[in-house]
Formats: sequence, C-alpha cells, structure tokens
Amino acid sequence: MDDANEGDRDGGRSAPLPFRSAVDGLRAARLRPQIEVEATPAPKRLAPFAHALEATVVDGEQDLADGRLVLLHDPAGHDAWRGTFRLVTLVRAELEPEMAADPLLPEVCWSWLTGALQARGLTYGEPSGTVTRASSHYFGGLAERPAASQIEIRASWTPREGLGGVPDTGAHLSSWCDLLAQVAGLPPAGPGDASVVTLPQRRGPNSR
Repeated sequence: MDDANEGDRDGGRSAPLPFRSAVDGLRAARLRPQIEVEATPAPKRLAPFAHALEATVVDGEQDLADGRLVLLHDPAGHDAWRGTFRLVTLVRAELEPEMAADPLLPEVCWSWLTGALQARGLTYGEPSGTVTRASSHYFGGLAERPAASQIEIRASWTPREGLGGVPDTGAHLSSWCDLLAQVAGLPPAGPGDASVVTLPQRRGPNSR
C-alpha cells in the first residue's frame, strides 16, 4: 500500500466503518496520567488497515517502561487470527537485579498480560507471544556502569468482535496500559480513579 493511502490505514474516511469505529474506540479510552500515549506511523505490510500507538510510563523525569500497540484489520478475515482484527504489542522495561534473577519471571510477565485482559472481562482468542529477558554488562570505557537487565514482552491476540463487527478497543487499550503500569511497578488504579484521563492527541514538537 502506497503512502497516498496512509490515511486509510489510520482510520480515514475511505477506511471500512468497523475499522474507523475501532480507531475511535482507542481515541476515546480513558488512561492513567502516568502513561503518555500518542499515535505513531503504522506498519504497512501486516494488514490492509492498521493503527499504531506508542506509550511511555513516566514518573517525574524518569521513563519506567515503554511499548507499542498496533491494531490490525483485514476485512476479508485472516485464518491465523480467526477474526478480522488483531492486536500486536511490544512492552519493555528495565528490571531490578532481584527481579531479573527470578527463574519464573517469563511466566509471571505473560500472566500479567493475560491477567490484565481477564481483569476487565475481555474475551479474546489465538494469543501468542514471547517474553525475553536480557542482561547488559559493560567493559572498557563503560566499565563504571552497573549491569542492567531488561524484560521485553511481544504478544498478539484476537479481540472478540461485538456489534457491527467492532471489538471494544478502548477496553483492550486500557488493559494494555494496565500491563505497562504493572511492568513499570506502578500500583494498580482503583475503580473510578479520578486520575484516569482521556487519551491525548499527538504531542507537539515542544512537548515532553
């Protein structure tokens, strides 16, 4: 798909109505203020239509975790998805040494993803993904830096389609942000938390 159709991929007027509605659901989601979310260019080869978001969990001037969530749509359906929509994610965070050493860490991180979806009562299918733990040790001119560890979660799942063939993308985005917050070590937000805010528009060049 060429660049002239980039708007279609992002919910433009000529995109299918279910996809446009799904993108609107993402834009209407109410999220915690510690999680900064903005639109980012969507991949062009994974599906006929796509919309992508990137997010950072921020504590003051410190970034605790970051990630990307991509909504894919193929009106003709996709055998591997078993549906017409697919959500694809990448989540990354630095780890404390004690947590990085936990042999059960990959299983725990995967359970955070599935638990975040289940906690909001979301139905989904065909989940798949990987959890990767990486360590960096520094030498030579960088030898003074302490060793660092990072966790990376890559996953995808098929959201259940509701009325009009549209999944509840806002709830899926909120669940994904719950995962980001948990990976970053933030306490869970309570029901009706007044700190929850609506997804902002793309930040300008002078914003943080």
